[in-house]
Amino acid sequence: MNDEEHVRVGLVSISDRASRGVYQDEGVPALREWLGRAVRNPVEFEERLIPDEQAEIEATLRALADESRCHLILTTGGTGPALRDVTPEATLAVADKVMPGFGEQMRQISLRFVPTAILSRQVAVIRGGALIVNLPGQPKSIRETLEGLKGAGGEQVVPGIFAAVPYCIDLIGGPYIETDEDVCKAFRPKSAIRKKG
Repeated sequence: MNDEEHVRVGLVSISDRASRGVYQDEGVPALREWLGRAVRNPVEFEERLIPDEQAEIEATLRALADESRCHLILTTGGTGPALRDVTPEATLAVADKVMPGFGEQMRQISLRFVPTAILSRQVAVIRGGALIVNLPGQPKSIRETLEGLKGAGGEQVVPGIFAAVPYCIDLIGGPYIETDEDVCKAFRPKSAIRKKG
């Protein structure tokens, strides 16, 4: 793969307590580990751990999209109904376009496990050349929403949201992301698939 196929990914964990060192952040390590297995391109990570402060979240997302030129920005935490949960508001405030299908699919996946999934408010947006996606806070939920749900025989039962991420990034002018199909098979229309070699 040439240099153009490097992928810059922003990972943002949003938590008052983890950012103060009350407990260890698990969100960013879970995201890094999953992407390390799923993405075949060379990946350069920009990682941030910040409190639930809307102005700081907005500034972080703008910096990662506009200055660091990340192609993909994944946030974890701050998407519930509690007063301090303002990640979706901050994400929508920096958006050029809203991509509601991502949040809809994440809630569909989570509803298979807990009825309180309807309380989650994850959103996804495009800012310039970056796709920004709010993910849940728990490592298990992060994996399930990215990867989807598989049956006992390994067949895909419910697609995860990451299956649509590479093609979305193609459409906004980013690098051609290839995935390890054992983890997550990227979906592209036939006309958008690059021939190997």
